[in-house]
Formats: sequence, C-alpha cells, structure tokens
Amino acid sequence: MSPKKPRAARKGRSARALLAENLVHMRRAKKLTQEALAFETGLHRTFIAHVERQALNPSLDNVERLARAFGLEAYELLRPKARVGKSTGGTRVTPAAEPTKRR
Repeated sequence: MSPKKPRAARKGRSARALLAENLVHMRRAKKLTQEALAFETGLHRTFIAHVERQALNPSLDNVERLARAFGLEAYELLRPKARVGKSTGGTRVTPAAEPTKRR
C-alpha cells in the first residue's frame, strides 16, 4: 500500500506552486514590485523572484516574513483559492482573491 499524497499534490499543485501563485497575486494586488516587497520583508529581490518562479523552497521563517508583509498568517499563502479576508481598517487581500474595500 502506497502512502497518501498531500491534498495539494493529489490535485496536481504543490505547496511551492501555491505559494508562488499567491505571492505573485498578492504582490500585484498591492501594486508592489519585487524590489518593494523585498524591502518590506528584509529579503533580497532575487529571493522574491526565485520564490515566484518556484526555483527554490523558502524556509518557514521567510514564508512568515512574506505573509506579514500582506497582513496574513503564513498558512494563508499556502491555501488554494483563499477568500478575501477582513482586517481592521482598509483593504486586506488574501491569496487568489480580488481586493475589496471594507464597508
């Protein structure tokens, strides 16, 4: 009997792919360049580019730094088709969703 694959892998999308997709979406929704995101997180611009291209696996510490830049928890960057979340004051964008204004 073979071990079960993780849910994302069973659907053909790895955690690395979900992270990359969500990171690009979030960065563009906030109208940030890779360089601006790198500055906000204290990471290097080429690191951001590598993560977006799925060229490397970032550490959990770096996933947390990326998530904090968007006001998210780290796990939210790894969720497929996440919904728009609400935060106190203004717009909060979550992965794979369009930005919306709070009422």
